[in-house]
Amino acid sequence: MVNITVNPEIQPVSIRAGTEGAADQASGPDAAARTPGGPAEFDRIGPRLKAMLRAARYHGVELDPNEFKAVSAVPAAADLSQWAQDAGMWSRAVRIRWSHLLRFQEAGPVVLLFNDGGAALLVGASAERNVVFLKSADASDDGEATAIDELRLSQVWTGEALLLRAARSYVAADAPFTLRWLAELVRLESRALRDVTIASFTLSILTILPPLIVMTVVNKVLQFNSVSTLVLLSAVIAVVFAYETLLGHARRLIINVVGARLDTKLQLHVFSRLLRLPLDYFERHPAGETMYHLAQVYRIREFLTGKLLSTFLDMITLCVLIPVMFYINASLAWIVLTCAVVIMLIILAFLRPLRRRYQRVVAAETWKAAALGETVVGIKTVKALGLEPQRKALWDERVAEAGKARLAFGQLASWPQTMVTPIERLMVLGTMLIGAYLAMNDRSGYMVGGLFAFMMISQRVAQPLVGLARLVEDYEEVGAAIGEAASVLNRPLESSSNSTGLRPRLVGEVTFSDLTFSYIATKTPALDRVSFHIPAGTMFGIVGRSGSGKSTVARLLQGINRDYSGFLKLDGVDLKEINLRHLRQGLGVVLQDNFLFRGSIRDNIIAGRAGLTLSDAMRAAHLAGAQEFIERMPNGYDTYIEEGSPNLSGGQKQRLAIARALIHDPTILILDEATSALDPESEAVVSANLMRIASGRTMIIVSHRLSSLTECDNILVMDQGKVLDVAPHATLLERCALYRQLWSQQNRHLDGRHGRPVAVPPRLV
Repeated sequence: MVNITVNPEIQPVSIRAGTEGAADQASGPDAAARTPGGPAEFDRIGPRLKAMLRAARYHGVELDPNEFKAVSAVPAAADLSQWAQDAGMWSRAVRIRWSHLLRFQEAGPVVLLFNDGGAALLVGASAERNVVFLKSADASDDGEATAIDELRLSQVWTGEALLLRAARSYVAADAPFTLRWLAELVRLESRALRDVTIASFTLSILTILPPLIVMTVVNKVLQFNSVSTLVLLSAVIAVVFAYETLLGHARRLIINVVGARLDTKLQLHVFSRLLRLPLDYFERHPAGETMYHLAQVYRIREFLTGKLLSTFLDMITLCVLIPVMFYINASLAWIVLTCAVVIMLIILAFLRPLRRRYQRVVAAETWKAAALGETVVGIKTVKALGLEPQRKALWDERVAEAGKARLAFGQLASWPQTMVTPIERLMVLGTMLIGAYLAMNDRSGYMVGGLFAFMMISQRVAQPLVGLARLVEDYEEVGAAIGEAASVLNRPLESSSNSTGLRPRLVGEVTFSDLTFSYIATKTPALDRVSFHIPAGTMFGIVGRSGSGKSTVARLLQGINRDYSGFLKLDGVDLKEINLRHLRQGLGVVLQDNFLFRGSIRDNIIAGRAGLTLSDAMRAAHLAGAQEFIERMPNGYDTYIEEGSPNLSGGQKQRLAIARALIHDPTILILDEATSALDPESEAVVSANLMRIASGRTMIIVSHRLSSLTECDNILVMDQGKVLDVAPHATLLERCALYRQLWSQQNRHLDGRHGRPVAVPPRLV
């Protein structure tokens, strides 16, 4: 506790700035299951996190303490700022002086970080009284602020603060992937580009000196045999070359830094947008097609940091060299410019047909990539069914189509190059021949040196002029690449911002009320006016024939699809209003076919959740019935899993998936056909632990095996997207014909009276 006593006319204040409770910031299975907003949870977190929560609430954003990645006992300013940014806010960690604090008279709260790990909220200032108004992180929202003067505040504060505000309507992460967005990305590197521009301008001036020195050597040294002038020019050349070498090296370093930063920002943006795409996009588009479209980002990056940047630097050179060309010989300069304009006109004339040909190349390459990606993803099926000849025939067809498209594009692109080549030669050799003719008729004798100088400069000018003309052609290809990448990145995202949506405390009560849902491009509803209720903390089963809508219910609960009519409420709150990340952190989902990542068994169970340890993984594995086979592995929990999990059986993979779903103690656990792929032994292990798994949470089991649902409190029977009945197992056997039929089909081998297997007499064959 840090007490700050101020002068008599200012009320004393006690600012809680200690680090008590900081240790509770570390995440764990219990911490991860908690949801923000409760008084008990608020008391457990440290003062810095409390101050951040109150400041964010002022701006209408609810931060989740469970999402804060605690690196140390006392959170650093940079980590707190990143936490707010991940939630969709604008945030900056800064160091400011007392004079700056006095300017925050009507601004939102500013988080001041104290030296001992505490924090307070700056809610106002008075320049006339030379005081600021602070609130403790533990103060109530309607509590009064306390005035503090500079002397007392300086005892606990050295200038570290966090500025927060809600994100503007135009967020860079949510902006469409367009040329304008890329230009804005480049503009952010304006300081480095300014240094490059200055260096390029200086180098351009230095490039003038060698031609002028050559002209002087020819006109002065050779004509008048001036050795002293030759020595002086040699010294000047040595200095210029040394300075040009160092400056060129510095410019290349800056360009590499700018390129690396642009590349990093592009890759971070692309991957972030990819993760926020809805699941139905990936279900409707082949993985190879998506990867090919996103690969075009690298072509865009190479254009930005390569061709575009070099052309921009060449333009600076042209601005310096062209006036010098006209100064040396205006007639020859006009010839060079005329040739450059003709080259540009030729290239522009071919742009439209080249664009059409290139679009065919893009379409062919997309289908080729889709075939390759599909084959790689489904290689097990290809090998199992012996589909190598069919896949090879498909690949040959796609390669042939792509080859034809590229050949047609290359043939057309060859024509402008053919027409431009003689004009390029005219720019160099033509000016030399005309200049030689002018030099022969020059009586002053100075034209020879001028011709040498002009030829040196024209060679430096001709290439940038041609490059500028071809930049338009390159831009067409990059424009197509931007369109390809945008076809993926500009898809509607799951949520406009991580900060949107409510974050209620999840208890586990689920209510479907008159809900209707249809998948895209289908007329028959997958769910038709579905209504049922799941009380919190109960086991709820869902059964039905294939295509009855069982898995669709699970998808809607996970927020994968939100374009339904009617109501789906979780603890009385409409699911559409709940923050997606918060919702999915409260859910545990186990699918029929689960994917395990490369890495150890422990890493797969923990799944990257910060703060969880081996003991947490062991506890979840024990609950899922996976501990027994893990301990028989050569390296136990450190056993490495390769891609595709070839060293695990289907039952082992499924039990690991259940352990992964249980690791964060979810409020609602969804098992979507989770036991259908298990062998009898594995299913028996999971079923034996089912009651322990369900303890203290809502469990929703989607299954076609009715024997795994007999212990459920209620079972929902669905058929063709409609609810037929909801009741316990025994009741459904009596009154639901479909359920009784399914039960009879699956248990025909059992005796109806006692439920025991019917004895089959042995028979000799």
